[in-house]
Amino acid sequence: MSRIVRYALLGLLSLGCAFVPANPAPAAATPGRATARAPRHPTPPTRPRSPRQLFPGLFEAVQLGRIFPDNKTFVDARPRQRPATILAAWRRGKNQPGFQLQAFVLAHFTLPAADAQPFVSDVRAGLRHHLDTLWTVLARPAAPPASAADSLVPYRSLVPLPKPCLVPGGRFREVYYWDSYFTMLGLAEAGKTRLLHDITDNFAYLIGRFGFVPNGNRTYYLSRSQPPFFAAIVQLLAQKGGPAELRRYRPALAAEYRYWMLGAETLKPGTAAHRVVRLPGGTVLNRYWDESDQPREESYAEDVAAAKKSTQPAAQFYHHMRAGAASGWDFSSRWFRPGGGLESIQTTDLLPIDLNALLYNLELTLADAARAAGQPAQAQAYRAKAAQRKAALLALSWDAAAGWFQDYNWRQQRRSAVRSLAGVFPLAYGLATPAQAARVGAGLRQDFLEPGGLVTTLNRTGQQWDAPNGWAPLQYLAIAGLRRYGQRPLADTVAHRWVRLNTRVFAQTGKLLEKYDVLDPTRAAGGGEYPLQDGFGWTNGVLLKLLNQAQPGR
Repeated sequence: MSRIVRYALLGLLSLGCAFVPANPAPAAATPGRATARAPRHPTPPTRPRSPRQLFPGLFEAVQLGRIFPDNKTFVDARPRQRPATILAAWRRGKNQPGFQLQAFVLAHFTLPAADAQPFVSDVRAGLRHHLDTLWTVLARPAAPPASAADSLVPYRSLVPLPKPCLVPGGRFREVYYWDSYFTMLGLAEAGKTRLLHDITDNFAYLIGRFGFVPNGNRTYYLSRSQPPFFAAIVQLLAQKGGPAELRRYRPALAAEYRYWMLGAETLKPGTAAHRVVRLPGGTVLNRYWDESDQPREESYAEDVAAAKKSTQPAAQFYHHMRAGAASGWDFSSRWFRPGGGLESIQTTDLLPIDLNALLYNLELTLADAARAAGQPAQAQAYRAKAAQRKAALLALSWDAAAGWFQDYNWRQQRRSAVRSLAGVFPLAYGLATPAQAARVGAGLRQDFLEPGGLVTTLNRTGQQWDAPNGWAPLQYLAIAGLRRYGQRPLADTVAHRWVRLNTRVFAQTGKLLEKYDVLDPTRAAGGGEYPLQDGFGWTNGVLLKLLNQAQPGR
């Protein structure tokens, strides 16, 4: 109880994980301390409705009217009455003289900014003190028991989580899937073992309820996932907990694998379904995918405007945009046709090198979990799947001329021409040959290494996952991959430059940021759909990990 009281005093109870589900998951789907169970399939009736589904007409008017600078504001707002009551009032008033939409929304919804508690760091206390404080600032408590007194809870967009959690910071007021792994690297360094298990249990719970880990714990994210780092998260726990952690989370690992491989067994060569693509030779690889063909609710106006500039059918364009969001790289020239911009996005046509490296790791983790459970035949089956994926990925994605791993366009049957830091994933997860790893290392040093670390791509497009920006997760995976293949001097150079950049910006601003300009460390990073955010979960986690690696024992 002391932890909950502390969160309450910080004014955080209404911001993060606390939410009472509209349709509570059955008890069997909630992870216990012994085994994190997950059912074989998601249960559609338990899925809560999103803001656009709850407030048809009003939603579009608010988002397209741009009454808030950020479209995420309205979808995160809390209704003060039932949707039917609000909609009836809006329909009565919207055509009346003097009606003001913003005033109506402010009268009927509580905006997320009203709950925010500003945090100002004491720069004089030092960077490590700042990092230690942020674990509390970004923490959110578990969902409280359902309360009959609050009948409006089911109409909020926040999805419930049964255990305490951490959010990234800034406009990101909920848990994000792939962010969490890199945040957890720092939690492990800080000795926050209980919170590590809580976060992992939350993901197992989401898999149990929905069949996958959503992009974030919001109703408008329930049509897609993000890069599947759950296996890496379980491996992080297993470093101390041993095979027992693999056995405990094995059901959730298997359920996530079923989600990513849905439809593979009946897929014909040269076709795709959901997240799987069967190549002409019969091998199955994966792509990013979102089940919806509508504009993203949290970026509704942006997507509608972008679709008007594209020659693609709107539904196809929205699928590509949503898949780009599912990748975590929203957005990047990595997903564009050669020479094109956002209007040419083609995410679902690509077999991403990072996604398939992560699924290779998931297959190996499932093999280890099966072996830990005393099932060698299943372990061998998963290892065979991993070997098939590795062979296909190396054959399709390795560009010997460029010395780089690149995404593969399965429709055009050729590699993408865009080199990006996704090319370090085969090093981080051990798919590359030593010769390939040496070529990638040379490419990193020659083309990607900048004064502040590694640049994400070599293209300047105005998108945030392109030059001149660098991101903590990609720095970390590049460093880990280089060290795995014995290229420690280059790895140390990248780490030193990234830590120095983070430290300099903190000394100047008292903040750790979502992303950084690595070409010119005196400038703030930019690009994308929203202003630069501070907080920031994965930057904090990676920075503490790298600081401790540079100064062991501290």
